[in-house]
Amino acid sequence: MIAVAVLASSPMTQARLEALIAARSEWRLAAPPSRAADQTGDPAGSAVSADVLLIDPGTRPVEAFLRALPGTARLPPIMLLGGGVTPAAFTRLLRAGVRAILPRAASAHEIAAGIEALAAGLVVLHPSAPPVSVGTLVRRSPAESRTDTLTPRELEILGMMAEGLGNRAIGTSLGISTHTVKFHIAVILDKLGARSRTEAVAIGMRRGLLMV
Repeated sequence: MIAVAVLASSPMTQARLEALIAARSEWRLAAPPSRAADQTGDPAGSAVSADVLLIDPGTRPVEAFLRALPGTARLPPIMLLGGGVTPAAFTRLLRAGVRAILPRAASAHEIAAGIEALAAGLVVLHPSAPPVSVGTLVRRSPAESRTDTLTPRELEILGMMAEGLGNRAIGTSLGISTHTVKFHIAVILDKLGARSRTEAVAIGMRRGLLMV
């Protein structure tokens, strides 16, 4: 079952998107993240227990809307509904955790297909999205990779991998689904230039990312 959280600037849009999610028996509606300005207490409470975060910022600038959310290390892959994204902005949005961009007028079928793809760890681009080069989507080679690009959540998962925990155990410990765990691990392997979990742990130890 795919858990989907919805966050929209308009109550009407929020209700429409939540109804779309609730209508599918193989999905469940998860609680959305609180805005940064509304957070109180331990910031860890802002973590979102979902496989996909569906966002519609309405007329608000996309990047300003995202900055109002908690740190992207605590967010699942993001699907953005809305156009007007330039190639330069698209690159920044990728770094912020956006993995799908669909037009605001996207059909229920397109949104559903995008959510399924994101849950599987894919990147989704609608034909109306800005043209981007392959280099935008492909990370640097292992020789060029930098360990400081690992987020706190990725470092946490890398540590659990070093302890020998499987995807289910990691998900249970962090309160996230195995889909989200798989996504994080795929990103970790890519950033470290590793071909397996074992190699990623070994690289992490060599580079001082893990306590031994």
